[in-house]
Amino acid sequence: MIGQPSTPDPQQLAAAIRTLNIRWAGRALSLWQGRPVDRNPEGIYAGFEDMLTRDNIARTAAIADSGTRTRIRHGLIDHYLQRKLMPHETEMQAWSRGAAAYVDGEKIYFQEVIPWCQKSSTLLKRQRLQQETGPLCRLLKPFAINYWTIVLETLTDELGFDSYIDYCSQKKGIDYHRLYDLAQQFLQSSHDFYFAAMQAWSRERFGISLDRLSRFDAIYLLSLSQWDHLCPVADPAATLGFFKRWGIDVARLRGLRLDLQPTAGKSAQAISVMVRIPQQVHLLMRPEGGWIDLETLWHELGHGLSAVYTDPALPVVARELATAFNLSEVYAFLLQRMALSRPVLESLLGLPEKTVSTIVYYKDLKDISVFRRYAAKFISEYEMFAGGDLSDGRPYADAMARATGFYHQPESHLFDLVPEFYCADYLLGWVGEAQLAAHLERRLDNRWCLRPEAGEILKRLWRQGNRLEIDSFFEVNGLGKLTPAPLLNRWDRLAHGQGPRHTAVG
Repeated sequence: MIGQPSTPDPQQLAAAIRTLNIRWAGRALSLWQGRPVDRNPEGIYAGFEDMLTRDNIARTAAIADSGTRTRIRHGLIDHYLQRKLMPHETEMQAWSRGAAAYVDGEKIYFQEVIPWCQKSSTLLKRQRLQQETGPLCRLLKPFAINYWTIVLETLTDELGFDSYIDYCSQKKGIDYHRLYDLAQQFLQSSHDFYFAAMQAWSRERFGISLDRLSRFDAIYLLSLSQWDHLCPVADPAATLGFFKRWGIDVARLRGLRLDLQPTAGKSAQAISVMVRIPQQVHLLMRPEGGWIDLETLWHELGHGLSAVYTDPALPVVARELATAFNLSEVYAFLLQRMALSRPVLESLLGLPEKTVSTIVYYKDLKDISVFRRYAAKFISEYEMFAGGDLSDGRPYADAMARATGFYHQPESHLFDLVPEFYCADYLLGWVGEAQLAAHLERRLDNRWCLRPEAGEILKRLWRQGNRLEIDSFFEVNGLGKLTPAPLLNRWDRLAHGQGPRHTAVG
């Protein structure tokens, strides 16, 4: 059993946190694969009970290096919180697993709502789903409120943080106040083009105005499934050969374990599980068919490839104890965008110009919609935690409708809430993706993803793992100071373009 040292040993603590992370990753892997897990996960902490104390967390203040201190301190806090939340989380998960809506006699579990909306629904059925899910969310709301009450009281009363925003800022090194202002500026700058384009898409696809659509309709529309009949690959794994031009044989890459089969019980949500970096990285996905599978697979490959190419000689703290994952999201969004880019659609999939123009345009419009959703979510969550009232979902619903045009249920706000402002990590990751893509285009050309040199550049970046935070990473590697300008320029070009050049591919 690990005791409480009078002087903290960073290496010992890092190794202990890594062991606990591996145990939790193994449990997550089993859950996502649909395999049975221990109903009482308390055994994860066997032998480490005496380490996870407020005194030990406080002692990390004596660690000299600030980066190491932050990562070890918050690694301990993560498990301190997780251990306290386990019984409440287990109860909430049990209720959530059984929660289901009934639409025309069809039983739709909560965890299956997204793939159902994408592939199995109609406009009328999605309207009925919306009517069914409101009461379910109200039923589950007390469990979510209880969860967040414990989190907030623990952070402020026991661990001494001023607020939840203060905790997240100290952990991730993000100035959320500045990002809040930037998110509002982005929504304002892209408002006119976005709503004109989405209104046109809504009328083209459904024959009705955008304001008559819900978030469930957005899930369907943004999956691009109306053009799935134009997708030339039935199995997204068939596209993995693309990466051989970068000298990467994905299927045989040491450390990367692919689980891409639509097996029973597997989660509908794709995920990359980092058990050990770089030795054991799992990429799980349940293919549903069509364009969304290509985007999903290549997004997760961005996480997976950057992990398995991490230099194994890096210390554990730099390799496996990152407190923010926005840099990994940079790579994920970079490869996701590549999947439906003009060079890939033309060279890998051999699609005709009319189809390429259509897919590229609507992919970019989808990206603006999703980015606006993340921006609005972050603004709503920031205001929710700043104001201290998590029970009222109306401000969230109103903000999401203003930003996206799609109706959002007030009852669902706590089930759309991802801990630690992860939507902000998405925003930063997307900003970084655009800047990295612009750098690669300047170094190579606008078809940079087809060049072997692009793979070499990315491998050099991937080797650095999580040693640096995102701002320092960009500056140290000569990528410039992180700025939203390249992303805004990309979408400004889209706004001033000619729109989709298609007449009969929809």
